[in-house]
Amino acid sequence: MTLLSEQPGTRFPGPDHSTAPAPAEWRGHARDEVRLLVARPDGVVHTQFRAIADHLGRGDLLVVNDSATEARELDATLVGRGLIVLHLAQRLRDHDWAVELRTAPDARRAVLDAAQGDVVKTGGLRLTLTAPYPEASSPTGRGNRLWRATVTGDVAAEIRSHARPIAYGYLDRRYPLAAYQSVFGVRPGSAEMPSAGRPFTSELVTTLVARGIQIAPVTLHTGVSSQEAGEAPMPEWFEVTPTTARIVRESKLAGGRVVAVGTTVTRALESAVVRRGRRGSTVRAARGWTDRVVTPQHPPAVVDGLVTGWHDPHASHLLLVEAVAGRALTQHAYDEAVAAGYLWHEFGDSALLLP
Repeated sequence: MTLLSEQPGTRFPGPDHSTAPAPAEWRGHARDEVRLLVARPDGVVHTQFRAIADHLGRGDLLVVNDSATEARELDATLVGRGLIVLHLAQRLRDHDWAVELRTAPDARRAVLDAAQGDVVKTGGLRLTLTAPYPEASSPTGRGNRLWRATVTGDVAAEIRSHARPIAYGYLDRRYPLAAYQSVFGVRPGSAEMPSAGRPFTSELVTTLVARGIQIAPVTLHTGVSSQEAGEAPMPEWFEVTPTTARIVRESKLAGGRVVAVGTTVTRALESAVVRRGRRGSTVRAARGWTDRVVTPQHPPAVVDGLVTGWHDPHASHLLLVEAVAGRALTQHAYDEAVAAGYLWHEFGDSALLLP
C-alpha cells in the first residue's frame, strides 16, 4: 500500500445517502439525462449532461478513454478462512495478477489481514498470494489491500463462465456488463468502468463534433478504485497514440482548452508529458505502465479542464480534481453538489470543471 504525502483540502459530508443505486437507464432516464454541474471561477450552473456542448467552445478538445470494462469479480474462498469476493485488478504477466480480496457477499470492505502464502480458490482457479502489491511493505500497519498472486488455471475461461462486473455494496442489485461500458470503449482491459465517459451518447458526440468541439481517444486500463484513505492509485497501463498527441499539441497552439473526460484520461495524458525547459511542456506518444499521481504538489501540465463524477472524501481522485480545478473551485463545486443532492459514484451525476 503506497500512501500519499498530500491529503485533499476539499471538505464535505460523506455521500453515504446520496450514492446512485443504479444506472440512469434503470432509474428511468437516458444516459445523458444525468445532472451536470458546470463550475467556473465566475459561478456554477446546474443542467443536464446532454447540454455539455453549451459550455464548451469551438476549438476545445475533449479527450476520452477508449478502454472497455471487463468482468473481473468472482466469488472465491480464502482457504482456511471462508468465503470472500475476489477482484482481478490487473494482469501483470502470464501467470501473475494484481488482486484485491473483499468481504463476501457484496465486496463492501477490503480484507486487510491476508498473508503471504495464503491461497484463494474459485471454481477453476487457484491463486497463491506472493507479495503485497505494488510495494513489499504495509506503511499503515493495517495490512495490505492489494496482492501479487500467482494463478493456476485458465483465467479467461473462468472470467467467461463465472465473472461479473466489479461492484460494491452501495448498488441495489447486480447490473449487466453492458451497463459498465461507455460509447467510447473499444479496447477491453479495465477492471472498473472509466465512468466519466458513461453519460455520452452517440447523438451527443455528433452534436459536439458539429459544434467544432474535437474528440480524441487515449487508453488507460483502470485497476480497482477502492483505495483506503490516503492510498495512491495503483500502476495502470496506458497509451497515448501519435495522432492524439498531435491533436493535443495543435489544440493547445490554437488556444483551445484540453478537457480530460475523467481522472483516467488526465493520468494518461500527464504520463505522456515531455518537459521542454523554458518552452514549457508538451505531449508526445507514449505507452506502458504509469505510476503518475496528479496532485496539487504535482499538477497537470496540459489538462485545462475536467469532466468527472463525484469522489469520496480523502480519495486520491479528489487530489487530482483539486490539481486541475484548484481547491477553491473544487470546494465550491462540492458544496453546491451536496446542497443540490447530486448522486455519487459510477452511475451518478457529473461535473464539468473549467478553471
